[in-house]
Amino acid sequence: QAFRQKPYQGCCPTQAEFLFIGLDANYAPNVEEQKIFSKIIEYHEDAISFWQKYNLHHPFLLDGYKGDGRKYHKEFSKIRLSCKDASRISFIELLHLPTTGRNDLKSSDLDKNHLQYIHKAIFSEHTKAVFISDAVFKLMKKTSIFSWMNDAKQIEGHTLKVFHEKKPLIYKHLHFSTYGKFQAQKT
Repeated sequence: QAFRQKPYQGCCPTQAEFLFIGLDANYAPNVEEQKIFSKIIEYHEDAISFWQKYNLHHPFLLDGYKGDGRKYHKEFSKIRLSCKDASRISFIELLHLPTTGRNDLKSSDLDKNHLQYIHKAIFSEHTKAVFISDAVFKLMKKTSIFSWMNDAKQIEGHTLKVFHEKKPLIYKHLHFSTYGKFQAQKT
């Protein structure tokens, strides 16, 4: 229910300077039974206050959470953002509902209104940079709303390749949950 009211994590996407777009918000199948479930609800009610209170950008990093999504947020935390950045960062997924386990999403799974909201967030006056993985790009490109996106290319002065050079820059990054041979490619 909390995710339906705010289908994003972190600050409001249209107010964010830095937007991380994922495929789906992945939770443990038994998340409601875990002892930290109340903290997850607290986070969804006010993610900025949560980050400032616990000095963690996400409740999946708390001791006691076991399940999907933890690796992603553990890797994200290596960026070393602080709670001072809480009002600048938002996570939003293409799928408007939380999931469990691995999923093979298709464009027909996506909600058009939610995609339009993501488009609005990308081009918000506040947004400076957007970060998406190749898998997210491929699924976005299959929708009419994001058909304008170009393949990622290297541009001078940027370590990451970009899908969109004008404001906002849309960067290609490796998914934070990568492992194996892709782990070494992270920058």
